[in-house]
Formats: sequence, structure tokens, C-alpha cells
Amino acid sequence: MTITRKLTGEPPKTRLPKGTVDAQMHMYLPGYPAQDGGPPLPGGTLPGPAEYRQLMAWLGIDRVIITQGNAHQRDNANLVACVREMGDVARGVCVITPDTPKAELTSLADAGIVGARIMDLPGGGIGLDALEGVDALAADMGWALAVQFHGSDLLTHLPRLQKLKSRWMLDHHGKFFDGITPAHVDALKGLIDQGNAWFKFAGCYESSKTGAPYEDIAETARAIAAHAPERIVWGTNWPHNLAKTTEEYPDDAALTDTVLSWFPSESAMHKALVENPEDLFGLPKL
Repeated sequence: MTITRKLTGEPPKTRLPKGTVDAQMHMYLPGYPAQDGGPPLPGGTLPGPAEYRQLMAWLGIDRVIITQGNAHQRDNANLVACVREMGDVARGVCVITPDTPKAELTSLADAGIVGARIMDLPGGGIGLDALEGVDALAADMGWALAVQFHGSDLLTHLPRLQKLKSRWMLDHHGKFFDGITPAHVDALKGLIDQGNAWFKFAGCYESSKTGAPYEDIAETARAIAAHAPERIVWGTNWPHNLAKTTEEYPDDAALTDTVLSWFPSESAMHKALVENPEDLFGLPKL
């Protein structure tokens, strides 16, 4: 499998504000093999800290939340190594189970981990069966919780989501693979209005039926951005692991311009890129 990832070029037309946080991406270092149950490591040159720093310079990103990739399942060693390599500009979102010992959680926190993830889709390290247990640990640690599942089932899962104790985010525009209804949008707004839920703008292409410029995803994104700009975070979803060839690989500058155009104002965009991730992940205020 051959893939070349573009890391430089004309910057986005949208100027990212100082302190911008990329709240969703993955990163890999040599020496950490893929684990059973997950997908293989990304093809081509392993997308690691050096490559991502080029992307940061290109797009204008200052800080980053590195999310545990599915390839490593529940082994957080690569994630911890990447956070260490990136230094103070980086924090991490790991994978834990309800039985993860407190000593391990403390060690992860000391290493810069500020969140855990639930990924209830094929290849995910831990699914919704562990939601309440992982949520309880995240709440105890003061961590954020990233939750990803087949979004068209949102109404089925709504009673459980309403009871989450941690600060949590619905990943990847909700991943409404079978489409989104007004009832889904109302449910999203209701969850956000409870005060501990965020909505993540990232990976719009993963559930879009129309393709670029992703107007099917944009409609809901604009509605949520208008409703609660203080409850949105944004991420590049670099290195776009669903893209298996150079031809499929998105242009990150163009993708950034497209997604950021869904905010109703510069103020709303600033919240999503700077203030909101500071609140969600407990980052230093700039």
C-alpha cells in the first residue's frame, strides 16, 4: 500500500487563531506494532511527530490532543511516547477499561493523558458495553471522554448518554451513517444543553454520503454551531487513516477551510479552536 501525505503548501485561507488546538488526530512512532483486534498501522511513511509538526506549521496549529489509534487497541505505549516526543504542546486521549488500576491511571495522567475514548465501531479498542465504567473513571480523574458509535442509533443510547458524569464529546460529527433526522438534532441539542457534552467537528468525510464539500454533514454542523458555539471542538483527524492511497488523501488546507466555514462567526470559531478545548481537556488558558 503506497500513500504520500501532503504536509506543506498554500496555507488555509482561514487564519487559525493563536492557541488553536487540534482536538482529534493520531500519531505513530516506530517500534510499536499493531495489536490483535484492530486495523494495521497506516501505510506509507509512518505519520509521526516530525510529520505532524510540518502539518502544524502549514495549517497554523499550536496545540494538539493525540488520540489513541485503533491499531494499538488498549496498549497506550505508543500514545504516551508520542505525547512525550511532542512536549508541552501535546496531551493525549487513551483507551482504558473499567478495571484499569488507579496506579495505571495516575501514571497515564502524569504522562499527559487528559481523556479516554469509547469507540463502538469495527476495530475499536473498547465499546459501549464499558461506557458507564470508563465514564466513572474519567470523571474521577477529571478527564474528558470521547464517545463514538453509529450515530443513527443515538436515540437508543440517549438515556445512557444523559447520565454520563464526565465532560464528554460526541466524536466525528456523530457519524450518522444512515442519515440524521430532526429528532436526532433535537437529542444532540438536549445533550449539549445538559452542560457536560461537546460536539466534535472532525472526520466529516467518514460519514458523508455526498462527498466534498460535505453539505450533508454541514447542515447539522451549522445547526449545532448556531445553537451552542461554546460546546464545539475541532480536529484535523490527521493522518486520515481511512485514506489508503495518495489519490484518496484529502488536502488538509482545503478541508480546514471547508469545515471552519460552518461556524457562524469568528468568535464562534475562536471558541471551538481555543477556548472550548481548554475547558474540555483542562488545558492552560492562553
